Amino acid sequence: MRTHTGEKPYTCEECSRQFSRLDCLKKHMRAHTGEKPYSCGECSRQFSQLVHLRAHMRTHTGEKPYRCEECSKQFGQLGALKSHIRTHTGEKQYKCDGCGKQFSQLSALKSHIRTHTGEKPYTCEECSRQFSQLNALKNHMRTHTGEKPYKCERCNKQFIQLAGLKMHMRTHTGEKPYRCEECSRQFSVPGNLKTHMRTHTGEKPYRCEECSRQFNLLGNLKKHMRTHTGEKPYSCEECSKQFRQQGDLKLHMRSHTGEKPYKCEECSRQFSLLSNLKKHMQTHKGH
Repeated sequence: MRTHTGEKPYTCEECSRQFSRLDCLKKHMRAHTGEKPYSCGECSRQFSQLVHLRAHMRTHTGEKPYRCEECSKQFGQLGALKSHIRTHTGEKQYKCDGCGKQFSQLSALKSHIRTHTGEKPYTCEECSRQFSQLNALKNHMRTHTGEKPYKCERCNKQFIQLAGLKMHMRTHTGEKPYRCEECSRQFSVPGNLKTHMRTHTGEKPYRCEECSRQFNLLGNLKKHMRTHTGEKPYSCEECSKQFRQQGDLKLHMRSHTGEKPYKCEECSRQFSLLSNLKKHMQTHKGH
């Protein structure tokens, strides 16, 4: 009858929450005591509620008793089905107090909140790098394990992340979905568009701490830094001569291979360097 009257005579002494039945209070008390009397026979994981153990068992059996009436997708948990239903209804009941952005799932809101707080609760045990999202940590771990689960069906190249495979596929399809609003040039990767925009804005966000020179690309700053450090990471396998830039090593290799890719259209003479061809062309202009 208490379900009709609303009477709740049983009160938790820890948090003052009230219950209509004694057994409900006893179950609730486990949240305070940490008692977990229900154990999984497969993996020994323990639970405070029998219903939680039953739901967990489906991860072992693969049972998915909850089906979406819209798309027939099945779920092991009722809560997972309810969250999924919102992808059809468009309902977004969870709102960020910081910026007003709304989400269909509480977990998505919690993840979003970290963009405001800067919290990074997930730490890599290998290198101690921290992440705000669990998926980001999982992707990062593959840099340590070498795992590349995403494979291109055309060329068999493998990738750590699905996003990397999707971007790679554009090298096969030729798709360039990112367009510059200034000059209409198109790009296959959003990062390349962002970098390209600096040619219009003049933005140079990378500054040398030694001489304050600025660069629009991080790679160019790294190359420039070698003029200060003297580092020469590119070594010729033929004569061991070292170079700061990979391009300089490629040019040098022609002295060993004899390659002369630049040809004079007037006399067919060939050169290993473009600058030498340009100098040579002046001898024809003088005639």
